[in-house]
Amino acid sequence: MNECERSDWYGYSLQSDGACHSIQYWMASQDSRETIEAQRRRRDSGGPRGRAEMPGRPSSGGGGMGSSGGGGGFSRIPGGRRSVPVGVVILILVCYFAYTLLAGGGDDGSQTTDLPTMPQGNEAEVVQNTSTPRPTRTPGLAASGSKQTWTVMLYQDADDSVLEQDIYMDLNEAERIGSTDQVNVVAQIDRYAGAYSGDGDWTTARRYYLTQDDDLFHLNSEMLADLGEVSMADPQTLIDFATWAIETYPADKYVLILSDHGMGWPGGWSDPKPAGKRSVDNAFSQVIEGNMLYTNELDQALGEIRSQTGLDHFELVGLDACLMSHIEVLTALEPHTRYVVTSQETEPALGWAYTGFLEALEADPGMDGAGLGEAIVSTYIDKDERIIDDQARADFLRQGSPMGGLFGGPVNISPATLASQLSKSITLTAADLDALPGLMDAVNQLAYALQKEDASTVARARTYAQSFTSIFGENVPPSYIDLG
Repeated sequence: MNECERSDWYGYSLQSDGACHSIQYWMASQDSRETIEAQRRRRDSGGPRGRAEMPGRPSSGGGGMGSSGGGGGFSRIPGGRRSVPVGVVILILVCYFAYTLLAGGGDDGSQTTDLPTMPQGNEAEVVQNTSTPRPTRTPGLAASGSKQTWTVMLYQDADDSVLEQDIYMDLNEAERIGSTDQVNVVAQIDRYAGAYSGDGDWTTARRYYLTQDDDLFHLNSEMLADLGEVSMADPQTLIDFATWAIETYPADKYVLILSDHGMGWPGGWSDPKPAGKRSVDNAFSQVIEGNMLYTNELDQALGEIRSQTGLDHFELVGLDACLMSHIEVLTALEPHTRYVVTSQETEPALGWAYTGFLEALEADPGMDGAGLGEAIVSTYIDKDERIIDDQARADFLRQGSPMGGLFGGPVNISPATLASQLSKSITLTAADLDALPGLMDAVNQLAYALQKEDASTVARARTYAQSFTSIFGENVPPSYIDLG
């Protein structure tokens, strides 16, 4: 049974929504249904979006995980989006703004512990912040007794209307752990003008050295530099950040994590500013709007960073973005890093659990990249602070409603239920790139063998391959598949 047929209990569908996919989850009970909507870290290619329909496969919905009809239309399952008459929208907006004025004004970037009472049946419940502050850690020897040091670099391209708040929250999650005498955590984050207005609503690119702070809604670490407006899609920006971090915070091991939308083997990390498109000489750049960091440019940038700093290898490179676990991407990363963490499927916009894996690293800095990769994967989703922290979870759920949860949105969902829903149709992989040459050899042998086979036979066999969300639309065979 395909996913869209599970209408008696659980379903999801891909919807077009500006720059990325929106995944709509719903849970059904006898008398109520609650919808959680979460953006995905996937860059828009400007064309049809969604998981491609498998050739020769019957489908109840005509489109893999719910057809979006090339960008329009709506889900055919309960909980999908429907068009709303303009008059109704205007009436709702008038009521909402009236409520906002009576309640004391709009968003000033501050967060409160108690949320407005939300109707639920005949009763109302208020979500309270019952989270316990984390104890102050005393830096010292790791569990293994090692004094090994790390520098963790967060390259956070939040210059995006969809992901600005999510990536900014990632930085606050990392700040809950901060740096110690053995682990330096530094970040460069570029914010967007006109999306998330919290914590001062600044819009430039800044560098931070993270120190421990429990506040998930306000950065309190030291700002080292305000760079003004830069293009995070420019490989030179990445080179400048990483070389600065490595030279300023020398360590035994280095980690580089890049956050934004991803498109798969072409690349990702788009940035609309500064205005003007870079001159990029590749076929894909002719059909993409705006600037993005292409995979070959990421390869070149990492090589230049190593050349300028004398770094032999990164211990781990992580791509906190959708669709980046392709053999083409891993091949580009293989000369530069020992381990990678990437996702083959789309990622929920809340991204990785930065508090969880940084806490594991600081508890045992004697680990290697394999151990850190395992921590990133094992904490993904269910250990995310925006799920386990009461106030952050309520804030996250309010984003899923255009009225901020005013009309009875799902504000009382438990951490376990939310994690379970967001964990549907996700992937995350930690890989040892020492194994990549052997894999490439096997793929090459397969390619040679397939040249001798009838193409129609290969095509029929291909329909049985597991497919993933593709940027190339539903009207072609699945473009991103599991070759194994």
